[in-house]
Amino acid sequence: MTQRIRLASLTAVDTHVHVEVDDDGHPSLGGDLMEASAAYFRSDHRTPTVDEIAQTYRERHMAAVVFTVDHHRATGHPPISNEYVAEAAARHPDVLIPFASIDPLRGRAGVSAAARLVGEHGIRGFKFHPSLQGFDPTDPAVFPLYEAIAALGVPAVFHTGQTGIGAGLPGGGGIRLGLSNPMLLDEVAAAFPDLQIVLAHPSFPWQDEALAVATHKSNVWIDLSGWSPKYFPPNLVRYANTLLKDKVLFGSDFPLITPDRWIADFDRLDIKPEVRPKILKENAGRLLGLPQ
Repeated sequence: MTQRIRLASLTAVDTHVHVEVDDDGHPSLGGDLMEASAAYFRSDHRTPTVDEIAQTYRERHMAAVVFTVDHHRATGHPPISNEYVAEAAARHPDVLIPFASIDPLRGRAGVSAAARLVGEHGIRGFKFHPSLQGFDPTDPAVFPLYEAIAALGVPAVFHTGQTGIGAGLPGGGGIRLGLSNPMLLDEVAAAFPDLQIVLAHPSFPWQDEALAVATHKSNVWIDLSGWSPKYFPPNLVRYANTLLKDKVLFGSDFPLITPDRWIADFDRLDIKPEVRPKILKENAGRLLGLPQ
């Protein structure tokens, strides 16, 4: 896929957008988890197609990083394929940037898949969800995959903090929140200094831990997806305005939160004028290597 995205022509780059259904109607989550997350986020349109996602962002002069999550081993639900995400994004190279998701405990097969997805399918990064995928980010069994991703020169996004997936179900649907504590990723960032790591979401209840890791490790970034900006903790806003102004990224978590709602609430935050474009697109441009 030949990317046609040019940063100067965009109003923003949304670094966190979920592909929740493929062209055959296969969803990313099983019934109970899908219904619970829709109720938690009060989402009106939980499963837009990739073509609908592209049109949403094209109309707003935005680009979007799109991905799914492979949690087959943990939940038994077959994933949307990474190849599908890449091929669907290739239909919209002016607005969509495809990321992949690999079960982190696939071992050497996962390492080979990562290289193939980047080399043959134009994948630009990888998404992990420790709680949903049921793995400890510090497990040495996952380290060969981190090493491969670092060598490929693409970033890795990790869900951090509480998740709406499984919220309200008995036992949270078996999903363990502690696996998404951002302090676990401090060890990963130290062991793999060439791996660019994005801590996804305001990391409730570990926000200060996420800020500490991102200020200490030059290879750690934070995306602001999953929460309306009006609910951001004051400390997150303070760091985004100052120490982390070059490492904080706009992300909506669409379709759970729309870019319109996120931007409208972000406009009401007390963010310095010179910092706003960094968060909305310039930092993402550097991380993703988007041409000016």
